Amino acid sequence: MKFKEIEFKDNNSTRIYKDYINRVKNSVRILDKDNQQEILLEINSHIYESIKDNSKSKGEVEHLLDVLEMLGSPEIFLKSLVAEKKLEEATKTFNPVKIAKALLLNIGNGFSYIVFTFLYIFLFGFLFLVIAKIINPENVGLFYRPNDVFILGHYSNSAGISYAQYEKLGNWFIPAMLLLSAVLYVLLTLLLKLKRTLKIRSI
Repeated sequence: MKFKEIEFKDNNSTRIYKDYINRVKNSVRILDKDNQQEILLEINSHIYESIKDNSKSKGEVEHLLDVLEMLGSPEIFLKSLVAEKKLEEATKTFNPVKIAKALLLNIGNGFSYIVFTFLYIFLFGFLFLVIAKIINPENVGLFYRPNDVFILGHYSNSAGISYAQYEKLGNWFIPAMLLLSAVLYVLLTLLLKLKRTLKIRSI
C-alpha cells in the first residue's frame, strides 16, 4: 500500500499534520524502505481513523492537535520500535557492523541486550588473538600443562619463564580461533533472533 497524505480543509491543519509526518519520517529514516513505509502507514491510518471520530464536534485544528497529543512525540514513542526493527534487519543479514549498531540502539531496551553486547565484544577478542599470534607467535597460543598451566592468549616471559613447550595448537591456533569465532558468531546471532521471536510471540 502506498502512503497518501490526509487532506484537510484548514491550511493550519495541513501544516501541523505535515510537520508531524515529517518528524515520523525523520525518526524512522535509519530503517529500510519497507519498515519505514510500514510504520508510516500505521501511524497515518491511526491519525485518519482518530480524526474521523470527532464525537465532541471540535474544530479541525483543535481535534487534530488532540489526536497528535494522544499519539505523543514520534522521537520518543518510536525509539524502541525503531531499535527493534533495526535489530530484526541486522540479524537477517548476519552483518557484524549492522548488528553492533543495532545492539547499541537497543542497550536501553533491556538487560539482555547489554549481555549480548558484551558477548559480541568478548567474541571479537578471539579475532584479536589471531592478530596477536601473527605479531608475537611465540608468546600467544593455547598453553596447557595439567594442574599447572592454562593460558589462552598472551603471556609475558619477562621473568625468563617460557611456556613454549606447552603450546598445544601450534600452527592450528589461527584456524582454530577463526573457526571458533565464526561458530560463536553464528550461534549468538541465532540466539538473538530467537530472543526477538519469543519476545514478539509473548506480546
